Order: sequence, then C-alpha cells, then structure tokens
Amino acid sequence: MLQRKVPSYGPSDAMANLGTSSADEVAIPEPVQEHDELIATKLNIPQIRLDHLGRSRLLDRLNQGMTQKLILVCTPAGFGKTTLLAHWATSTTASVAWLSLDPQDNDPVQFWRYVVSALDRICGGLAERVRPLLNASSVIVSEGVVTALVNEFQGAPKDSVLVLDDYHVIDSGLIHEGMAFLIDNVPPQLHIIISSRSDPPLAVARLRGRGQLAELRVADLRFTLAETSALMQERWGLELTADVLAALERRTEGWGVGLHLAALSL
Repeated sequence: MLQRKVPSYGPSDAMANLGTSSADEVAIPEPVQEHDELIATKLNIPQIRLDHLGRSRLLDRLNQGMTQKLILVCTPAGFGKTTLLAHWATSTTASVAWLSLDPQDNDPVQFWRYVVSALDRICGGLAERVRPLLNASSVIVSEGVVTALVNEFQGAPKDSVLVLDDYHVIDSGLIHEGMAFLIDNVPPQLHIIISSRSDPPLAVARLRGRGQLAELRVADLRFTLAETSALMQERWGLELTADVLAALERRTEGWGVGLHLAALSL
C-alpha cells in the first residue's frame, strides 16, 4: 500500500495559475463563404482510451435525461465532459450526430451547415433536402433550417441525438436564437445535448422550471471516493490507503485532471 503526501490539484488551483486571461474569450470571425469546405473530423465522435474508467452513474443520468428537451452538461474545463459524452454516444442505442465546435463556427450559415452535415450522417439525404435553405442570408437562415430539421425528424422511427460539444465558444446571438427555436420545437424523436463551460443563453431557467431540462454539473462530474479508488487502481495501478484516497479526493476536489496529475506525481 502506498502512503505518500498528496499535492493539491484542484480546479481552483488551476484557475489561480491562469491569471486574468481566459481560454473562453472568443473573437467573432469573418463570415464564412458558402464554398468553404467543412472539416469532417469535427463530426466524428471522439475516441476514448481503452482503459477509460466507465462511470455508470453518469451514463444512467444521460439515459434518464432522454425524456427532456435538452440535456446540459456544464462544468469548467477538465471535468471530463467530452469523454463522458463520447463514452455514452458509443453505448446508447440511439443514433448520435456529433459536432465539436470552435470559435470559427460563430457564423450562422457555417454553424447550421455543420449541424445539417452532422445530422445527415444519421439521416441520409437530409443535407440534400435542406441545403437550399443554407443559401439564404444569415439573418433568416436559422429559422428556415430549424423548421426543416424539425419536420425531417417528426415521426422518425428511432431516437436521434444531436451533441454539440464546447458550445461555450459560440457567442452569436443569431445562432442562440436558432438553437432556442429548435429546442422549443424539437420533436420527441430528436434529443439535444449541449456541453459547455458556462450556461448558454438558451432560457435554461425556463426549461428547468417546466421540467424540460436535464443537467449534469460540477457536483455530478466530481469523482466520488469509490471512483477515485477505481481510477487509481485500474488506470494507474496504484493501490492507495483509505487516508491517502480521502486526501486525494479532498485536495483535487474530485477534478478529473487534478486526479491524473496527482497520479503522475505518485
């Protein structure tokens, strides 16, 4: 059994070392021309490590959230949002359309081109039918595309899921309006999951009040003592005493990145 001094690797420590700069500061890019190619890898579900620690309680929460209009996974960086969603996406029976966002996607036309392309992967022919609407100006494209998407999935025989990862990079009001319109009118066969470092401006409080929102936040994604023990043993081969595990959980605040850094030091 290993008995060692455990350093602090919590999210508050990491934030203290960042100074006043923020990785989430986003500059609004120039509008993207319609002929620009889309990056296909942004539509791929991220690969996870073979020795990834499954967190069944969180997978269950995501499955339960499929009865709501929106599932919001919202924590600061390093809590494992993308890994969790990628694991769930490869285990669910629903068809999953994935889109990894970046600051260049703040142009409404480009954003919806990516969304349509992602959904086309699980609904063949959708892009061909919806593409003409993407030639409109960015001011009107959102509502037209969303209306077409709602109609396409209405009455679909199988559950489909649209995962938007890193939504915090989006600061376009037109995109937020389009997403709000989609969430308000989404058919039961289409589910939306948003991963973000901060609450998106999508009437989250109203959805919560109506019982139409499922949420996973910092308190949910923190590693429990049992998960910390399993991670140390299965991922790192470390068999730690109960006191060391308790100190590790306390000093990292259950932060996934902090646990990995502490494991490296041990």
